[in-house]
Amino acid sequence: MCVHNSCRSQIAEALGKLYGNDVFKSYSAGTEIKNQINQDAVKYVKEIYNIHMEEEGQKSKHLSDIPNVDIVITMGCNVNCPYLPCEYREDWGLEDPSGKSKEEFYKTIKLIEEKILSLKERIEKNLL
Repeated sequence: MCVHNSCRSQIAEALGKLYGNDVFKSYSAGTEIKNQINQDAVKYVKEIYNIHMEEEGQKSKHLSDIPNVDIVITMGCNVNCPYLPCEYREDWGLEDPSGKSKEEFYKTIKLIEEKILSLKERIEKNLL
């Protein structure tokens, strides 16, 4: 979950589907809807993972557009992150790479990948 739901949370949704689909369902959402996903995020996720986020139906969604959830992950908004009822919540504290270099995007994408894999492992081991 992220306010704008266009970059970090969209990357997390794509990688959650790639790595965690056998353990959890991934949805990204926010309080402000953008016309499209950040195009650098789309390009770099495609380069690294061959995931075509927009072609696979990902789009900016409002919190009311997703089902009830058990776990909420916020990206590190540096503002007041949106509230969504849940059983467990954590903040990943990720800086927004929007408008930054390809290297910054790659760094953020790899951090999200690591956090997705860690989340999956903790869920599988009932550590949440």
